[in-house]
Amino acid sequence: MDKRADSRASGLPEIAGARITIIVPALGAGGTEHVVNLVANHWNSIGCTVTLITLEPLDAQPYYDFDPEIAIVRLGVPPRRASKLRSAFLVLQRVGRLRSAIRRSRPDFVLSFLTRTNVLTLLATIGFTVPVIVSERNNPASQPFGPLWRWLQTSLYPRAFGLVTMTQGALDHFPSNIRRKGWIIANPVDLPRDWRNRRGKSILAAVGRLTHQKGFDLLLEAFSKIADAHPEWQLVIWGEGDERRSLEALRDALGLQKRVDMPGITERPGLWIETADAFVLSSRYEGWGIVLLEAMAAGLPVVSFECDWGPRVMITHESDGILVPRGDVEALAKALDRILADRGLREELGARAAASAQRYMPEQILAEWDVLASCVLKQTSKMHLQMPDNAG
Repeated sequence: MDKRADSRASGLPEIAGARITIIVPALGAGGTEHVVNLVANHWNSIGCTVTLITLEPLDAQPYYDFDPEIAIVRLGVPPRRASKLRSAFLVLQRVGRLRSAIRRSRPDFVLSFLTRTNVLTLLATIGFTVPVIVSERNNPASQPFGPLWRWLQTSLYPRAFGLVTMTQGALDHFPSNIRRKGWIIANPVDLPRDWRNRRGKSILAAVGRLTHQKGFDLLLEAFSKIADAHPEWQLVIWGEGDERRSLEALRDALGLQKRVDMPGITERPGLWIETADAFVLSSRYEGWGIVLLEAMAAGLPVVSFECDWGPRVMITHESDGILVPRGDVEALAKALDRILADRGLREELGARAAASAQRYMPEQILAEWDVLASCVLKQTSKMHLQMPDNAG
């Protein structure tokens, strides 16, 4: 069966009325959190009972807006650095609380996001008959996991009903016993509906968590090589994270104090597109790179490292964006120099980028999530699966 086919044409059951539990580490700013927001609100709007379970502190607040009918359960056991002994205790605590929360939500199926959370969810549902779908949101070949987590992933993923990745390349990373349960669902692009065009101040934008993965250190080095040739341009790096201090120190060491701004997270999701005149993605690796797609949908010219696998899927080189070899600072500098110097090129690339991004509108992508949900419900109705009341 073509899993992307329309659910009605495939004879799949409607999903209205289903009880769906979604598990994610947190509900802050980020691509995964944005997808969770879109999917949860969509399923709620068509009559599903949606419960969100997070590991966050009890007083955490979501960055994105969720319908008030959606129940948000925070377990109060967020990820944190700890000794090996303490880490083992925290894992057991998370699994226990997660198991109880899932049981209370009485789901028809569970959808989990991100590798460590997927592992915890599969551990927490041992003995349950409820189907679990796990979703990988990053590059599974490049994520820095220790051998224990890798072993747990390899051991537990075959228990999942299905695995969702955003690209074929990510799915192909997994062995056949996991891959045969795979679904490929790209990230949707969802720009703020009320955004205003406030461009024209020569701002080169970059967006993401301030982490090693996002490669903002490489971007600062590349920008330093061309900054003098484009004195009217400013680099603005939106985001927050553990590497803020080291990135600020590198910026200052490169003499870019007055040319690079790092204002943190936007007050509302996606507002950075209002002032950007061009966009750059400097990640060392990506699962998708939703901010790149947002930039394209907003009609911005984009330059990106050719990461496996998202940017390569989204961008057709020299047509709707420019790709440069991953990690090549010199090549990135040359591409940025070219973009910043040529307004005509920026306009051409931006127009084509906006057209290309239409492939990823929410309506199309959410329909694929509906098909997945329908397949799960069809399978469970055949097997008459129910989670035992005394489980856990």
